[in-house]
Amino acid sequence: MLGVCLLGVAGAQGVQGAEPAIRSAASLRAKYAALGPRLGSNPFNRPLVLDSAESANQLSGDIYAVLDYPFDTVNQSFNGATHWCDMLILHINTKYCRASTSGTGSMLAVSIGKKDFQELDQAYRVQFMFGVVTATPDYFDVSLYAPTGPLGTSDYRIGLEAVALPGGKTFLHLTYSYRYGFAGKLAMQTYLATLGSHKIGFTFTGAQGSAQAIYIGGVRGVVERNTMRYYLAIDAFLSAVNSTPSQQLEQRLQSWFSSTELYAAQLHEVDRAAYLDMKRREYVRQLKSP
Repeated sequence: MLGVCLLGVAGAQGVQGAEPAIRSAASLRAKYAALGPRLGSNPFNRPLVLDSAESANQLSGDIYAVLDYPFDTVNQSFNGATHWCDMLILHINTKYCRASTSGTGSMLAVSIGKKDFQELDQAYRVQFMFGVVTATPDYFDVSLYAPTGPLGTSDYRIGLEAVALPGGKTFLHLTYSYRYGFAGKLAMQTYLATLGSHKIGFTFTGAQGSAQAIYIGGVRGVVERNTMRYYLAIDAFLSAVNSTPSQQLEQRLQSWFSSTELYAAQLHEVDRAAYLDMKRREYVRQLKSP
């Protein structure tokens, strides 16, 4: 269901329509210290924490992670709209992305669709406003905001903040949220009763009997799966920054798919060949289409 695909794209503060929040290098470093035990021991087998939340008409997700890349590399990659589309297109549901700049600022036109190749007129187009909230030599905070989406959804927010760590590493916080109305709630209920009925998230909620683990499902499962997909797209993009331009796309696609397969119970959708073929075609279209 296309509407539910789009429900996985959102979150952050700092541009028009965004809710105020205290975000700074000091607060992010404090969060890094507070999350120390969870970063060191978790089911992801990497220094990563994933949280999600649900309220009456809003969903949100957050990932905090230590990256094995210097802050300068992360800063140059995402402290501006230029490279965001090359990252976003790695996500299986992103069909197209185009960045543009005008007198009113930077925009990202993003099309979201199915998990196979489709024509752009069959996908949903969302216009995000891109803004740099804060930029210092060791910290940045950027955010995207879209006031409306399809099926009664609204107030989409995507945010990324990062701070330098010792030893050439970076602490990153990816956050997203969106609101949904009656139509969006119906679309989600239909998805969860059909295509999404057996899908799970990452939060462990208990054990059934003595052997079978139980993970969160429902709308928070949707949020958690998409949070992880976007984090893995960021990591895959960074993995190829030092490769030659001709090798970068292939390296990023291979890295994203391999990383998602580490969490196949939550993230597996298609086989590697199908994913690579779809994304190569979408990337060519992204370069050519206005």
